[in-house]
Amino acid sequence: MTALQGWWTSPRPVRILTVAVVIAAAAAVVLGALQPVPEVSGRPLSPVDGVCVAAVLAAIAQLAGLRFRLGPDAISVSWAEAAVVVGFVVAPAGWLPAATLAGTGAAWLLLAWLTGLRNAAEIVHLVASMTLGVAGAALVTSLLAGDVPVHSARLPLALAAGAGTYLAITFGLVVLTLMLHRDAQPGQIAARVLSAKLPMSVGNVVVGVLAVYALVREPLWLLAFGPVLWLLHRTYRFHLRAAEERRMWEAFAAATARLPGASEAEVARAGLRGALDVFGARRAELEVRTGHGRRRYAQDGPGLEGVAGTRSGPAITRSMAVAGRPVGELTVWLGEPGLPVPRDEAAIAAYGEALAGALRDAATRRHIADLDSAALDMRVRDPLTGLINRSALGSEGDPLLRSLDRAQHVALLLLDVVSFREVNSTLGHAGGDEVLRLIGDRLTGLSRGGELVARTGDDEFALLVPVATLADSAAAQRGEPHSLPTALRRARELVEQLRLPIEVAGVRLSVEVTVGVAVCPAGESEVGELLRRASLAVDSAKELGITVGTYDSGQDVSSTDRLALLADLQDAFAVDDQILLHLQPAVDLVTAEPTGVEALVRWRHPRRGHLSPGEFLPLVERSELLIPFTRRVLDLALASAADWTASGIEVPVSVNVSARSLTDPTFPAQVTEALRRHRTPASRLVLEITESVAVSEQDIVDEVLARLRASGVQVSLDDFGTGFSSLSSVTRMPVDEIKIDRSFVDEMIDSAAAGAVVRGAVELGARLGVRVVAEGIETIEQRAALIALGCPSAQGYHFCKPMPADKIVQALSQLARSAPANVTQLRTDEVS
Repeated sequence: MTALQGWWTSPRPVRILTVAVVIAAAAAVVLGALQPVPEVSGRPLSPVDGVCVAAVLAAIAQLAGLRFRLGPDAISVSWAEAAVVVGFVVAPAGWLPAATLAGTGAAWLLLAWLTGLRNAAEIVHLVASMTLGVAGAALVTSLLAGDVPVHSARLPLALAAGAGTYLAITFGLVVLTLMLHRDAQPGQIAARVLSAKLPMSVGNVVVGVLAVYALVREPLWLLAFGPVLWLLHRTYRFHLRAAEERRMWEAFAAATARLPGASEAEVARAGLRGALDVFGARRAELEVRTGHGRRRYAQDGPGLEGVAGTRSGPAITRSMAVAGRPVGELTVWLGEPGLPVPRDEAAIAAYGEALAGALRDAATRRHIADLDSAALDMRVRDPLTGLINRSALGSEGDPLLRSLDRAQHVALLLLDVVSFREVNSTLGHAGGDEVLRLIGDRLTGLSRGGELVARTGDDEFALLVPVATLADSAAAQRGEPHSLPTALRRARELVEQLRLPIEVAGVRLSVEVTVGVAVCPAGESEVGELLRRASLAVDSAKELGITVGTYDSGQDVSSTDRLALLADLQDAFAVDDQILLHLQPAVDLVTAEPTGVEALVRWRHPRRGHLSPGEFLPLVERSELLIPFTRRVLDLALASAADWTASGIEVPVSVNVSARSLTDPTFPAQVTEALRRHRTPASRLVLEITESVAVSEQDIVDEVLARLRASGVQVSLDDFGTGFSSLSSVTRMPVDEIKIDRSFVDEMIDSAAAGAVVRGAVELGARLGVRVVAEGIETIEQRAALIALGCPSAQGYHFCKPMPADKIVQALSQLARSAPANVTQLRTDEVS
């Protein structure tokens, strides 16, 4: 039943050919049997005995034949030509088809029983083909030989022609069958079949003619044919095996060369095709083991797709491994049961090793490709939120801008999370990360078609929005870009949506953002420039205390000015005539004798002229130039102090200190090194700090100030009275001096409250044993009022304006010389 199903599932032309061959063979048998038996002189056997001998010879020729693999099929190479030649001599020509049918049929039934062949349709087709070939051979031989006796010289030629006819018919039927059944090229099939059959067929004819000669002339000579036939059989077998091995290893080399591939599936398909080609298999299966499980691949031989029985025949399974690590298993179903193939198992094992190496290489390449893809993804995508990053926003956004109409406006909304540091400090970094992920998810959900969402910084997100051009006449009259109102509405919508409560780590919170909006035509800018403008808009919104800020071209001037000033400041460090000090003495209110000098830094800019501290100090404090700037100011101040000390005036110099300097653990060492360079006692240096720094809760500030005071440097509390914790500042941290802010000095004559503050500061300083200096004295009335309140010293325009360092020694000397006169004049004024 299985064989019949296999025949019905074979290609339709093959079935038609099989039926035609069977019918033709049957007709030949019948027609031959109906012919009268001719009397040929010299025939050694009677017709009946001859037919029996011919049948036996046909059976022996098949049993002693050889089979070789041609793809998933097997081709028989037998002694049939020799049997045909001898059979024509011993039996009537018309009965040779019947004898061949009986003999070959019996032989193949025996072979099927011995070797396990179960394809009855194939046996029928094979027997019918040989019967038809013998019928053709008998016809040709009869036509050429006629009724000549067996001793005639024409008979060998006729027998050779008949054997050739048999070869041509069977050869043609084999090639035609394989052409209809397989996808191989006809020329390739014909060449392989002919190379296998032709040498043996020629030898068969020679053996047959010699056997006829021996049979007719001297039958005893037939005894010598045994060893000769055995040697010929061995020679034929060696020839077929050598040809098959050569073909197999050539196919092996070609198949392994095709194995390397970019993916596992590609390698598996190439490996299965190669196994079918190399081993002429009916089916090949591959099981690949991976860390994620097992995958199976299978492929049938050419022309066998969907044909039942592809798993019939011997199967060889070999495990595949690389460096002792299992890769999988390869199973190959060979076409013919019991058909010996040289070193099949060893060849399949070797092929499996090559396939295993190719699979491992493909897995490695896949892994490397995944790593490259992950690395590329990390370069363009934020790993926390999954959004594209700043660089990817530019690489994707710029093509988007170029794809739009040049007149169409685009908006970039830059969202900065307000007080995100507080979120991290309260919820921890894991909670902060969760907040950022939720913001990213919410922005993604709020984005519309054609918009790009990116995370551009730690707590910054950007949304690139193509805005349709609107005829907003009101905006045009105000000089605003078209579509700015639309962008602002979009920004406020995002603010409101992001403000909706979220829950992180069990805490319900609301996220506030500041949005900077930059709008321009698509053809006039790039994403990088839009980001810069939106960042300026964010800074402007923060300064104004609003939620949504817009870019103004005037912001560029201030921002570029700041950048230019920082660059110019670095150039100023290289010369000696730009960073300057103006010095203003502090004097005794009664005697006007100098008690100290405050160093006020100035910048003589080569293009902008003299710049006040408020124009550049805030930039310096936020930049990396603070340390070299502080070093320069200390050097200038201590150099000036050394000048007036050399003139016999021993007063300290005061230098204002940035809040950032007091959070730098190396600052005390910088001060000590500056004092050493100028050989100045530490007591001659007063560092002025603001009250906000003095009350800071940072432990590092307390440590830095303690180290400075321990070294002998004096500390002055500047702008006393303007902060929130004046009293706590002088009790928490000891100082050597307090300076009353000029705002109280200006108002103390007209305001009793301001006068009370001044009196309280003076009394506090007296009780704590620290100096008290009033700032901003400009009139004789202010001086007299301060003296009446008990303030010991002051500084201001009333006594001396800030002056260059080269004039300070002369001014201090004049103040010292005029001190007695100032006392007399002051007392005279008091009496009057």
